[in-house]
Amino acid sequence: MALPAKILARGVTDMVRLSDARMSGTAYGTVVLHVAPEAALGGPLALVRDGDQIALDVEARRLELLVDAAELQRRREAWRPAASRALAGYQTLFVEHVLQADRGCDFDFLVGCRGAPIPAHSH
Repeated sequence: MALPAKILARGVTDMVRLSDARMSGTAYGTVVLHVAPEAALGGPLALVRDGDQIALDVEARRLELLVDAAELQRRREAWRPAASRALAGYQTLFVEHVLQADRGCDFDFLVGCRGAPIPAHSH
């Protein structure tokens, strides 16, 4: 998640990046990952628009979209999921059964079947 060239050209050398994605440790700088629920499910990132302000308080573990409640409600009502693509095999299993990041990113049908719980802090 490198910064775009046009941002670097303006002298910006770091910025907070937020994502609902799962990724390896290939990024540098301030990155907040695994925002849940994911945008694809209508999570908070699906409601963000250009120009919105977002407050991040790492110590308090708080991430807040600073948009008034009435506007967020309008956005929620207007939100529609992306058109479903025909999936098969593992893609279908992933889309239909992998839990959100805050619940461990495991298959829902495997939770409790492995003999030991998977603590959230291990992800």
